[in-house]
Amino acid sequence: MQKLSGLERMMRVINLQEPDMVPTFELDIDHRVINAIKPGMSFEDFCDYMDLDAVCYHELRTVRYEVVDKAKNIVRDQWGSLRQYTGASQINPMLIEPTIKSMKDLDSFVPPDPDLPWRFKDIEEGVKRFKGKRAVIAGVRPFFTVADSLRAQDELFKDMVRDPGAVDRLNQIADDYYAKYVKNLIDVGVDIIIETADWAFTHGPMVSPKHTARFIVPTLKKIVDYCHSRGIPCMKHTDGNIWAIFDIILEAGIDAINPIDPVAGMDLGEAKQKYGDRVCLMGNVDCGELLSRGSREEVRAAVKDCIRKAGKGGGYVCMSSNSIHSAVNPQNYVEMVKAIREYGKYPLSLN
Repeated sequence: MQKLSGLERMMRVINLQEPDMVPTFELDIDHRVINAIKPGMSFEDFCDYMDLDAVCYHELRTVRYEVVDKAKNIVRDQWGSLRQYTGASQINPMLIEPTIKSMKDLDSFVPPDPDLPWRFKDIEEGVKRFKGKRAVIAGVRPFFTVADSLRAQDELFKDMVRDPGAVDRLNQIADDYYAKYVKNLIDVGVDIIIETADWAFTHGPMVSPKHTARFIVPTLKKIVDYCHSRGIPCMKHTDGNIWAIFDIILEAGIDAINPIDPVAGMDLGEAKQKYGDRVCLMGNVDCGELLSRGSREEVRAAVKDCIRKAGKGGGYVCMSSNSIHSAVNPQNYVEMVKAIREYGKYPLSLN
């Protein structure tokens, strides 16, 4: 097979076909890791340097915050919640006060404008630079908008039982915003959309399968259906143990799922056996202990194991189990990508 572009490689695996080699990319790469590998290099230049198959613009990279208290690093997000930067999170400040503290607040709530041109400036530049060469992926996070900005997560989960109509109102706000936002992303020229909100904890889903289907999946399905109407694939990310809701997620029509969380008891081989004929699998090299503190030999062995479990027949993207965060050993990430390129050539010859 002739060598494919990163975009061609990604589209083949999304269509559950074998490419020339297993593709790789990351949902996010911390600037400290980039700087340790190539000092001063931009995110886009780094994607070129590592020859990644896709460039992912996480929604958190396209938002602006209003400074509320500079001394305390407190800011307000576009949904009105108060957040605070900590040493551990320089991209996603931690929620300290949600916007909707009581449902009466909904009556006067004014949502942000999804059509503001500045939101799409970096992505537009990425499309110009990478179109046809690497897949340009844009992330959206409607459930996090509802559960991490508009309403405190624990209160939202209680609302699903005590006031389901209020949850519907919150979801409608997110639906309306992301309907326009996703349209704009596709109009700009992105190749793939990925919904990045976590729906599960390590032990299992955040809410019951019944409530997942009732309150969480419908927004994703609307996004998936719109993407498909435009000829664009839509992928889903969620950490945690999702065995109990795997089928429910697939019923939304997604094209790929990430990361099949190994720390949460999600076995990639089992997922391939059960679902590999229905959805592209993405993951699941452990970005915790392994990529942070493991040896290069252990990283290579993990990559080889992932490709052995999920690479046969295509439909697989080898990547970390979440992102390349600040604690990842930079050289372990480099070793991971090298191993993917070495072991991931088709036809696969792993025992």
